[in-house]
Amino acid sequence: ADVAYLRSVLPSTTDDAFFDYLATLDASEVTVTAIPEGSVVFARVPFLQVKGPLLVVQLLETTLLCLVNYASLVATNAARFRLLAGPDMKLMEMGLRRAQGPDGALSASKYSYIGGFDCTSNILAGKLYGIPVRGTIAHSFVMSFRSLEEVQLRELPPRAGGDPVDLAALAVSWLPRVCDLLRTPPGKANQGELAAFVSYAVTFPCDFQGLLDTYCVRRSGLPNFCAVALALHQLGYQAIGVRLDSGDLAQQSKEIRRVFRACGAHFQVPWFGTIPIAVSNDISEQSLEEFRREGSEIDMIGIGTNLVTCPLQPSLGCVYKLVEVNGSPCLKLTEDEEKMTIPGMKTIYRLYDASGHPFMDLMALEEEPSPSAGQELGIRVLGRLGETTKVIPSTVEPLHRTYFRDGQVCEPLPSLPEVRTHAQVSLNLLSPAHRRLHEPQPYPV
Repeated sequence: ADVAYLRSVLPSTTDDAFFDYLATLDASEVTVTAIPEGSVVFARVPFLQVKGPLLVVQLLETTLLCLVNYASLVATNAARFRLLAGPDMKLMEMGLRRAQGPDGALSASKYSYIGGFDCTSNILAGKLYGIPVRGTIAHSFVMSFRSLEEVQLRELPPRAGGDPVDLAALAVSWLPRVCDLLRTPPGKANQGELAAFVSYAVTFPCDFQGLLDTYCVRRSGLPNFCAVALALHQLGYQAIGVRLDSGDLAQQSKEIRRVFRACGAHFQVPWFGTIPIAVSNDISEQSLEEFRREGSEIDMIGIGTNLVTCPLQPSLGCVYKLVEVNGSPCLKLTEDEEKMTIPGMKTIYRLYDASGHPFMDLMALEEEPSPSAGQELGIRVLGRLGETTKVIPSTVEPLHRTYFRDGQVCEPLPSLPEVRTHAQVSLNLLSPAHRRLHEPQPYPV
């Protein structure tokens, strides 16, 4: 069917032998070497190398670039967010509604996880890739309730067993006590919001969480949540968190933490002060820097648009260039130095210093002898090719591995969690000067 379609769109003068060849095409003569998935790769370093018949490897160009460009871009963007957030912050990818179509959304979920995110709101990505899935209740759920009379299931048995208790009535009895502690009028707490929280808590008593900013965080969301959470506690259950989706997130998180601690101390509920606080709302790299600068009490951050659309760098620009044909090196010359190619089939080495940090990536022709630890090397840094300098690596790591040969995958492919772990290890090996996001020290190749 594919060959028939090509016959219909190619010029009528195309030789029949070409279509006969396409019908028997296979990849048995193709060899693919690559830097392992999840590795840190620097500009101008060939992270994928394809050998085989010219026509076959030309046909692979667009497919391979499609597969690696967006994937690498999103993983890199996610890694930047992870570096800014620090190792302990929980990061949730929630970009499905803003991604470039369903395929882009699935790719974004998968490669955000590789880049260091902990979970996704994309259930299909969870099903297909095994990524942990998380979510919170929606504003529309809270707004769909008007009063406690709309709560159809109200009774909840204590966790330790016993007769069911009217959770709505119990929450109502807690609300004035909470409002008195918070010094806010009970009449300002929205009854529809309280009904939504009660309905959710009856359904998911072990997983109760509140979305606090549908109406007013201080006067409604917080007291309503605390009243329901304390009612659940009285029956032996423990709330698992709250989410904010608007306003000054860092400042509000600190105020919410103070309220939780005050409730925990006043009502003698020790775990109350440590209820996790999650935030969302167009979070960017600048947002994370502000959270850190202001000293927030945030435990989890949901990031969507600025993660999956990569606005700081909308495309990666990996290219696929011919460097050798029939044993002869090829060089593309152009007025734009950045677009000039580096000829010849190469082997890539990563050189480490005595502290265990990589300090340079070395490209050598395949036939050149491999460098070794402690050996003095004469090198030329890209951009300064007229100068020869000497370096002595403490460790030398060959980066390329052969993954595909004779039509078969010949290297065990890592699982998604293994790639994710490798990505974090690779990043952590970089020296702080190379890893920082603002004005990093250039890494030489």
